[in-house]
Amino acid sequence: MIALGIETSCDETSIAVYSTEHGTLSSKIFSQADIHANFGGVIPEVASRNHIQKIKPLYDECIKESGIDAYDLDIIGVTNAPGLIGALFVGVSFAKGLGYALKKPVLPVHHLSGHILSAELSYPELKPPYTALIISGGHTHIFDVDEALNFSLIGKTIDDAAGEVFDKTARVMGGPYPGGIFIQNMAEKGDRYKIKFPVAFKNEPKFSFSGLKTSVMNTINKGEYSLEDIAASFQYTVAKTLADKVFAVADAMKRDKVVIGGGVAANQEIRRVFNGEKGSKQVYFPEIARCTDNGEMIAYAATRFYKFRKFLNYKGSAYDTKHSIGI
Repeated sequence: MIALGIETSCDETSIAVYSTEHGTLSSKIFSQADIHANFGGVIPEVASRNHIQKIKPLYDECIKESGIDAYDLDIIGVTNAPGLIGALFVGVSFAKGLGYALKKPVLPVHHLSGHILSAELSYPELKPPYTALIISGGHTHIFDVDEALNFSLIGKTIDDAAGEVFDKTARVMGGPYPGGIFIQNMAEKGDRYKIKFPVAFKNEPKFSFSGLKTSVMNTINKGEYSLEDIAASFQYTVAKTLADKVFAVADAMKRDKVVIGGGVAANQEIRRVFNGEKGSKQVYFPEIARCTDNGEMIAYAATRFYKFRKFLNYKGSAYDTKHSIGI
């Protein structure tokens, strides 16, 4: 089976071709990070406009590089939720038009299930059941994934997502957007144990980072510690909080495998903490390139979800979570 994957949920336009026999044949990403850095965050209208400009050229490049004819595609997978509504409309509209022209089925893939399954691209031997954590600018969610590819939400943040609190903390420190790399680089020069920041819901499978964010801001304003120590202690607190809660859920669900995906999964401290405290658990992080939004994970997810035969008809819409496959 050969699948095309289309991802336009936020500020990355990405197209990929994946073969169940030969693996990824081509994967292209256009990142708008530098564009939105000028605004200190993602501007939805700007994101949508850039998706419109880039999606067709990326598709043409992918098909050419993959060495196939477009009619060789068996299925088209597209992110249809969640994300920025205007950005999603671009990808879904393109997928529907392409599906109509090529007479190929279109699968509406839930963005978070794509991130979870991306670890299977990096580790072909990995298969459910497992506990999965998604950490990104908009999500901090724990799922249980069973053998039948049922995704059960166990817990999530009640306020800021992990990536969001990294961005806001970096902004207070005078750093750029996005803030993850800035915090990570600054933390390398600091002491992770210097400051004990608060952790909410210690014994519950849910997250709240608003109190941590406020505590960091107050600590910066007091001027008693260096920014390097604050960054290191903040980053370690986030990493330890994530690890403690996820491993507790894995124990409760009797899962011996833990999957971590999403843009924040690229953070080196989070990887160190999870791998350092995994005990008998097997921990799976995708390669750094597969942590960010990408069409490769959507193409792969489409091949995994094809068995459900839930296709997007020509009246189907973006942000229709009831008809997303996966979650």
